[in-house]
Amino acid sequence: MTIRLYNTYTRRKEEFVPRDEGKVSMYVCGPTTYDYIHLGNARPLIVFDTVRRYFEYRGYQVTFVQNFTDIDDKIIQRAREEGEDPLRLSARFIEEYFRDAAALRVRPATVHPRVTEHIPEIIAMIEKIIANGHAYVVDGDVYFDVRSFPAYGSLSGRQLEDMLAGARVEVDERKRDPMDFALWKKAKPGEPAWDSPWGKGRPGWHIECSAMSLKYLGPGFDIHGGGFDLIFPHHENELAQARAWAGKEEQGPVFARYWMHNGFITVREEKMSKSLGNFFTVREILEKFRPEAVRFFILSTHYRSPLDFDPEKLETAERSLKRLENTWQRVENLVRQLAGKGGEDSESSRRLAETLRAALVKARQQFREAMDDDFNTALALAAIFDLAREVNSFCQEVERGGVAGLAVAEAGKEAIDTFAELTGVLGLEKEEKEVNTSGLVEGLISILIEVRQEARKRKDWTTADKIRDRMKELGIVLEDTPTGVRWRMEERK
Repeated sequence: MTIRLYNTYTRRKEEFVPRDEGKVSMYVCGPTTYDYIHLGNARPLIVFDTVRRYFEYRGYQVTFVQNFTDIDDKIIQRAREEGEDPLRLSARFIEEYFRDAAALRVRPATVHPRVTEHIPEIIAMIEKIIANGHAYVVDGDVYFDVRSFPAYGSLSGRQLEDMLAGARVEVDERKRDPMDFALWKKAKPGEPAWDSPWGKGRPGWHIECSAMSLKYLGPGFDIHGGGFDLIFPHHENELAQARAWAGKEEQGPVFARYWMHNGFITVREEKMSKSLGNFFTVREILEKFRPEAVRFFILSTHYRSPLDFDPEKLETAERSLKRLENTWQRVENLVRQLAGKGGEDSESSRRLAETLRAALVKARQQFREAMDDDFNTALALAAIFDLAREVNSFCQEVERGGVAGLAVAEAGKEAIDTFAELTGVLGLEKEEKEVNTSGLVEGLISILIEVRQEARKRKDWTTADKIRDRMKELGIVLEDTPTGVRWRMEERK
């Protein structure tokens, strides 16, 4: 089975063939660090973290680069409002980013380059673009000459004459064409600035990603990712700069070979914006919902499709995730109860184990087929939930019939491993800090269950019920079954 992904550049699904066998090189645009990341930032973070995880699951060695824009007009403006040094402000919000990303189970990139740490590389790239005849200098500013580059618009599919509408065009009569964009900006009084051949200044927005992606991944790297809103002008300009930099010296692809873009997020079918009062930071959302539920919600829709957010949908995601977690815990408890019981495997127990193993094989196959088809996490989750139904049926059959034996116990363990394997790819794996069922905690729960069972044998229903009720208050739910007491953890309200 091969992985197929939708390439924005060619506008079709293509078989993924890496530049280097067994390796994947990815660059994904990171945030401009002047505030806490918002829900719109969270989607590409989670999407491309999942893409990375799946490549690794399939055996690839992944080099994942995500930048931080740590100097920018927005950063300078916010720093001015806060009375803070711009670079100190951006460094502070980079730290806040890592906190929110970790909560969402987004792993750190292989490299997190910052613009301010790569000024020499950016200047060298601009110098070569000028030498190749695709940029010009005006009073300390450097602009990319879009008319000098006939292939401009190849990524977005736009014609140059039609691009003015909706573009980030700076009004500047010094430009040769209104669509020309800044590679280097002359410093204004009081702004952070670096020395350059054109005087003190700082990089334009687009050049940073071209320079840093090529530095860490080299020409013809595999995947460039980001939100749909970055296709034009940001990614269009990145591609043009890289090609203009390479000139005729470079043979073959000089920049990304596959372009991936996730869809927009709306809030109750309206565009998310501060002016409409529907703008949510990740930090605000995590005050009300578990990070796992946020990640589950985002992955429940294919990454290229629009995603509409409202609190009710997150509550639905929370309930769905909880059902999956309960199934996982149910089979863990069952395997724990079967441990050490021994007993001969009957024909029915062997048949039950074989049925579950067949379901595990089917789930893995359906999961891989979904993810191989342009990382369809919605169908991948459906495969996991189909498996959960089979596992629940298996547990119910064991509990109802008192089935024991090595085959049943081993099949249950395989189910636990499969849950861990597939949910781990999606970043939804269970963590010990959430449900600590090992060591001392597990031992104490077992003791309380034994005390309650002894009270029930004595018909001391008051004590038995009190233990059950007090444990429920602590988030430990007891269920009496024909094979013994089953327990599970749930969120405390």
